[in-house]
Amino acid sequence: MASEATNVSPNATNPTGLAQRYALALLELAKDKKVVDSVAADLDSLSDLWSKDAAFRAFIEDPRLDSGAQRRGAFAVLERAGISGDVRNLVGVLVANRRLASLPQVVAAFGALLAEQRGQQTAEVATAHPLSDTQRAQIAARLTEAGYSNVKLVERVDPTLLGGLVVRLGSRLYDSSIKSKLQRLQYAMKGAA
Repeated sequence: MASEATNVSPNATNPTGLAQRYALALLELAKDKKVVDSVAADLDSLSDLWSKDAAFRAFIEDPRLDSGAQRRGAFAVLERAGISGDVRNLVGVLVANRRLASLPQVVAAFGALLAEQRGQQTAEVATAHPLSDTQRAQIAARLTEAGYSNVKLVERVDPTLLGGLVVRLGSRLYDSSIKSKLQRLQYAMKGAA
């Protein structure tokens, strides 16, 4: 699976600051209401929507929209996706505070906090194309073979990788992307010249 492993900053995948505070507040609220699993499922749906819908990403990131337009648009999308309750309220708070563009970081921070609380390790998997269910299962099995148990995959699509994948687990980075293989070949050729 991995052709090269290197150490990276331990905080590279641990969101901090603003996103962490919103995520922590949402997690505490969900724990108080005993709806953590429901909130986590809604956030997974929202994350899935974010990764698959370029128009939604563009809408979230558009700084020209006023808060009224952001609220109407975001709530319409959430309603179509069947997302309500605390996640809808979170989006409302982000809109009111003019922080809607931070939504992906808040979702990632919530996932990291929840995984940490449940004793799970989080592996960020970047691929050139979305993973199939079979590929997810194979990655999870390979990570288990490598000694990482109870791993939650957080997927990210990065077309610049060209192919292969990059897995970041804690302070370890496993890079078997075609992009890095080409870069290594380029460096080797420069050294031989």
